[in-house]
Amino acid sequence: MDFKSWSAQRAAHFELCAKKALPPDNRLPWKLHEAMRYAVLDGGKRIRPLLAYAAGELVGAKEEALDHIALSLEYIHSYSLVHDDMPCMDNDTLRRGKLTTHKKYGEAMGMLAGDALQAQAFFELTQTKLPGEQIAMLVKLLAAAAGSAGMCGGQAVDLLSVHQKLDLDTLTLMHRMKTGAMIRASALMGLYGADQMPAASLIGLVAQYADAIGLAFQVIDDILDVTAETAVLGKTAGKDAAEDKPTFVSLLGLEQSRKMAQNEISRALEALQTIEKLSKEYEGKTERLADIANYILSRDH
Repeated sequence: MDFKSWSAQRAAHFELCAKKALPPDNRLPWKLHEAMRYAVLDGGKRIRPLLAYAAGELVGAKEEALDHIALSLEYIHSYSLVHDDMPCMDNDTLRRGKLTTHKKYGEAMGMLAGDALQAQAFFELTQTKLPGEQIAMLVKLLAAAAGSAGMCGGQAVDLLSVHQKLDLDTLTLMHRMKTGAMIRASALMGLYGADQMPAASLIGLVAQYADAIGLAFQVIDDILDVTAETAVLGKTAGKDAAEDKPTFVSLLGLEQSRKMAQNEISRALEALQTIEKLSKEYEGKTERLADIANYILSRDH
């Protein structure tokens, strides 16, 4: 199965899982549940679930475990987008080609939907049939990636950096936290979906791979904010420049930003090649992870 078919199949499977797992919108508090479902369903690239499924293939993880892991990751990601779009932060009206959640349901319900999705993410991890030690590790990985040392911390630095000139190291660190931490967690959590703990050598190489594609993802995002149109992006284009936010493009220019993304993807693919050489059990099992890396480099939205 080629990557386009595989990713479409996985995304469709994930959508069904999410529709079943999210609280139904005919149960009180129904408006909150409706907002939660609106924020998660029918949209998005599903990069984080795809990474979990692809990493799980390396270690023969069971689909049931990976489904719960994928849901938890997307709940955190979706909650972060809901809050990120609110007037107190980016004040945006469009996300995934439709009205942002707070525009659809109001600011108070939007905030509550984000809060509830965050709680739902950790509840989801407790529903796996994995050993307790692995569930604890999954909770630890997700909490660390979403908290002040990861996504939330990166967003705080981003808010404080408007109208500021950051150097490359600071900008890179900010995005390793804001975007990269959750992408790293997605790949690592997929490894913990197997029936036993993953090998330390594999964890290290998958982390290298994920760190590289996480940074490349943000560089490409900055490029698309300048080069793509709103209708293609599904969110407001040109917003970073309009708000004078530091980006890789504003610091390096388009050409150097593209080179940086390419270099990061090359690093990611090198890590996968090393994984293939670790053991025969990994031979031929890194293809999907490589496909995701190449997709990130070539994406147009």
